[in-house]
Amino acid sequence: MKSTIFIRIFFMVIINSGLTLSQGNLNNKVCSSPEASQFDFWLGEWKAEWENSDGSKCEGRNIINKILGSCVIEENFNGSPGNDLIGKSFSVYNPSKKLWQQTWVDNYGGYMIFTGKFEQDKMILSREVQNSEGKIIKQRMIFYNISENSFEWNWEKSENNGISWELSWKIHYSRIR
Repeated sequence: MKSTIFIRIFFMVIINSGLTLSQGNLNNKVCSSPEASQFDFWLGEWKAEWENSDGSKCEGRNIINKILGSCVIEENFNGSPGNDLIGKSFSVYNPSKKLWQQTWVDNYGGYMIFTGKFEQDKMILSREVQNSEGKIIKQRMIFYNISENSFEWNWEKSENNGISWELSWKIHYSRIR
C-alpha cells in the first residue's frame, strides 16, 4: 500500500514538473547544446598558482570533470600545499534561464551559489551577499585569457553595486592533463 502511494506521488511530481519518462533524450539535447559546452575549456587537471598578500608564491591543484551524463561540471580544488582550502563545485547550464549556475562547498563550511554567463571570451559567475553590517556585497569570479593550456581566474568583490571591483585573489592555471 505504502509503495503504491509513493509511486503515485512520484509520477504526479514528474508530470507536474513538465517531464515525462519518454523525454529521457531531452536532457541529452540540453546537455549537448553549444551553451552547455561553454565551460569545457575548464575540463582537465590544472596546476593553480597564486601569490599571497605577503608576496609568497603558492601552488595547488584543481581537477575538473563532466559527470552525470556529461550534464554537470564537477570541480575538485585542493589548495595544498599553498593553503588548506579544499572545495568542490558543481556547475550546470540552465537553458530556461540562459545562465550557468554553480554551487560551491568547502572544508571551511563555505556554501556559495553563483550564476553567470560566458560573454566576450570570459566566463563570469557572480553572487550577492550581505556582510555582518547588513550591507550588500557583490562577489564574482572571472575566467579569462582562456587558451587550451592556461587561463587566469580572478575573485573580486564590489561594495558599491558593481561600479568598481577589488581583486581579492588571482590564480594562474596551467594544464597538467
